[in-house]
Amino acid sequence: MVRVDQAGEFGATRIYAGQLAILGDRGPGARSIAHMAAQEERHLQWFNEAMARRGVRPTALQPVWNVAGFALGAVTAAISPEAAMACTVAVETEIDRHYAQQLEELGDCDPELADAIRDFQAEELEHKQHALDAGAERAPAYPLMSALIRAGCRVAIGLSQRI
Repeated sequence: MVRVDQAGEFGATRIYAGQLAILGDRGPGARSIAHMAAQEERHLQWFNEAMARRGVRPTALQPVWNVAGFALGAVTAAISPEAAMACTVAVETEIDRHYAQQLEELGDCDPELADAIRDFQAEELEHKQHALDAGAERAPAYPLMSALIRAGCRVAIGLSQRI
């Protein structure tokens, strides 16, 4: 769980880095993207430390997620600020589902991990709501874009759990 969650938080930081690279620090929504990115950095730091404490290796796919995350962020931001927000909604929808499954699986067996996941899940849901409020559903081809990004997230989760 720690490996895949660290990979996901790493990917999220790369998505926001790609978006900010295109939108700049003053573009539409840049302040909220920077705030969400800072929260993702905090999540990533927690999982990095948990990996070290628990002796968990990172996914071998981290170089792929580095490039893919940045590219996804940059491409969606280049389409429009609403498309960048659509990306956030799609990613956070899958992360919420993933975290809920993990919490169910964890039960009471690892309170430290469960508490962190609950905390991060709440912030991910805030990101999703903010993105919806910022016009994510007005993005060009929103249903298709959302479906593709969500499918990509499910593939990335599955691969990161195994590799």
